[in-house]
Parts: sequence; C-alpha cells; structure tokens
Amino acid sequence: MDAINLMIEEHKNIKRMLLVVRKASVKVMNTGEIDYDDFNKMISFIRNYADAHHHGKEEKMLFNRMIDEIGGVAEPLVKYGMLAEHDMGRLFIREMEEALTKVKEGDEEAKVDVIANAVSYTHLLQRHIEKEDNVAYTFAKRKLSEDTIKEINEQCEIFEKDAEKKQTQKSYIKILEDLENKYVL
Repeated sequence: MDAINLMIEEHKNIKRMLLVVRKASVKVMNTGEIDYDDFNKMISFIRNYADAHHHGKEEKMLFNRMIDEIGGVAEPLVKYGMLAEHDMGRLFIREMEEALTKVKEGDEEAKVDVIANAVSYTHLLQRHIEKEDNVAYTFAKRKLSEDTIKEINEQCEIFEKDAEKKQTQKSYIKILEDLENKYVL
C-alpha cells in the first residue's frame, strides 16, 4: 500500500464533499430553507471520513514522522501549516453546527453563520488539499527515508483494514454519493 497516494485519492472524495457543501449552502441562500438531515450527513462525513479517517492518518502516521525525521523546514510546515489548518477546519464545522442549532431554535439570522462557516470550510480545505498534495506530500516522499515510508505504508494498511471491517470507507462514500445526487448532479 502506498499511504501517500491513498491520501491523495481520499482528497478527491473530500473535494467532492466540498462541492456538495457549497451547493447546499447556495440552496440555503436561495430558498432560506435548511435540510438539517443533509447538513448532519455532511458534518458526519467531514468529522468521520475527512477528519478522523483521513486527517487521523496524516496526524498519527505521516506528519509526526516528518517532524521527527526531517525537522527544520518540516516542523513549521506541519505544525503551523497543516495541523493549524486541520484545527481551523474543525472550528468552522463546530461553528456551522452551532449555527444550525440556533436556526432550528428560531434564530433566522444564524442562517448567515451556517453559510459563512460552510463556505469558509470549503475554501480552507480546497487550499489545504492543494498544499498537501503539491508541497507536504511531495516533501515527505523526497525527504523521508525508505524505511520510514515503508513503516508508514504498513501502519496505513493496518489502519485501512480496520476501517474496512467497520465499513468506514463504504458507508461514507455512500453518503457522499447520495448527497452528490441531490445537490450536484
């Protein structure tokens, strides 16, 4: 298993969800109506597939190795770039979820916060993914030792097999496809 190539492939699924989130936000803007079930599915995908599954591998397997083995330039790239952006994304999703609750409780103005946080998340992640694919991952492939890359690949394979047993990938790709059919296609 090539862990970095797998992470690049997962980015494609995440970018598909970013388009769904944007289209759902446009629908809220145009109609004033929120499909809470759909937004909850988007949040679930983001938290469980994009964050726990995908970012989990980056944070537990790749980024820490980059800091430990490469040091120097890798440390600010990872700590103040990639990890800081992961945290910022989590903040946008938490704020969006809180805004959804406020709308549900009758605060019509909170719809602006739903849209603002959803779109802010999509913009952040689009740029973030580009940096990971074109800078962080490329840097890791060039600078990490072959043994380290092999260990990351082995850890990733174990992680993926465990996730397959729980049907993580299958269930979240199904959610993605269902939402795409509703908002994008």
